[in-house]
Amino acid sequence: MAENLNLFTSTQNVIKEALTKLGYTEEMYELLKEPLRMMTVRIPVKMDDGSVKIFTGYRAQHNDAPGPTKGGVRFHPEVNEEEVKALSMWMTLKAGIVDLPYGGGKGGVVCDPRQLSMREIENISRGYVRAISQIVGPTKDIPAPDVYTNSQIMAWMMDEYSRIREFDSPGFITGKPIALGGSHGREKATAQGVTICIHEAAKKRGIDIKGARVIVQGFGNAGSFLSKFMHDAGAKVVGISDAYGGLYDPDGLDIDYLLDRRDSFGTITTLFENTITNQQLLEMDCDILVPAAISNQITAENADNIQASIVVEAANGPTTFEATKILTERGILLVPDVLASSGGVTVSYFEWVQNNQGYYWTEEEVNKKLHENLTKAFNNIYEVAQTRGVNMRLAAYMVGVRRAAEASKFRGWV
Repeated sequence: MAENLNLFTSTQNVIKEALTKLGYTEEMYELLKEPLRMMTVRIPVKMDDGSVKIFTGYRAQHNDAPGPTKGGVRFHPEVNEEEVKALSMWMTLKAGIVDLPYGGGKGGVVCDPRQLSMREIENISRGYVRAISQIVGPTKDIPAPDVYTNSQIMAWMMDEYSRIREFDSPGFITGKPIALGGSHGREKATAQGVTICIHEAAKKRGIDIKGARVIVQGFGNAGSFLSKFMHDAGAKVVGISDAYGGLYDPDGLDIDYLLDRRDSFGTITTLFENTITNQQLLEMDCDILVPAAISNQITAENADNIQASIVVEAANGPTTFEATKILTERGILLVPDVLASSGGVTVSYFEWVQNNQGYYWTEEEVNKKLHENLTKAFNNIYEVAQTRGVNMRLAAYMVGVRRAAEASKFRGWV
């Protein structure tokens, strides 16, 4: 709980710093330091054994001045109010960074899907939508997949919403199966976004991707796609890791072989004998380091030992505040998580647009538009960092919060 409170207060602190740098008043911070709306719901669900269990769910809507709120729904045993609030604020920042007409939203249900049957998960999904149906919709608040939720759960949620509203409403939710109005390119979108940021960062540092040595910490969904994209672009992926350890080879790893052998949880290192720890992997020699696993991996303790000249955050919060300062002082280019991982929300926006117009794009069109959006966002933030003399993280927060602040001001709220 303390960690989540910490996430909430640290998000507030950076928003405050960004607003101060932009010259906004204390009143603007008072408006943006908490979600405008926070709904807590109780969801009665009939279990397979005939008993009824009550689940708690949340939906936070941070700021809807720029447009409808947007953000994922996670099913996790440790979901709580503070976490949902903080993540809704992150979504406002991400939408602002990639210039989408959204405010941030986030939702969750306290449950462990790994202990539930498919029927029970379906009942929770439908119950959650019934409970929050008054405050969500294609022009109000648009949910999406998150931790332990997927396209099937989105399909059940959309079906339930369509039943309640008595009309088909694909634009109510994103991350749906293609057959129900989902978008091509959604599954790989986050890794594609990180890849685009790596290419742009390499250009700024004069590094040729062909032959560049890359380390990817984490071999789950984002990490494995990312390793493949880098390998196919001609980079030399010299290190990867999973929860059990890391593999490092200065001559480059056989990524296709590793992808072929990994299990559904992204585990591969257990098949090898000469493994190193995750911490050792972070400090190995490379040009580009991509933390794509869990938070707080690069800290004040190891930031001085990082040998990469570029660090691109594919995970949420992998670098601490102190470590960010150390890396910046050492001249390492750090591409922050709110920018690098914004490919997912960008393609979610494309899905919503396609649903609204009833016309669907090819995967090539989606990838082209994603490339345009993220390249523009990266260069905009890089320029702000250079002209204002701040690191990329603070620059990203300044760009991210500006849209919500401007929209709130124009509406006359502050």
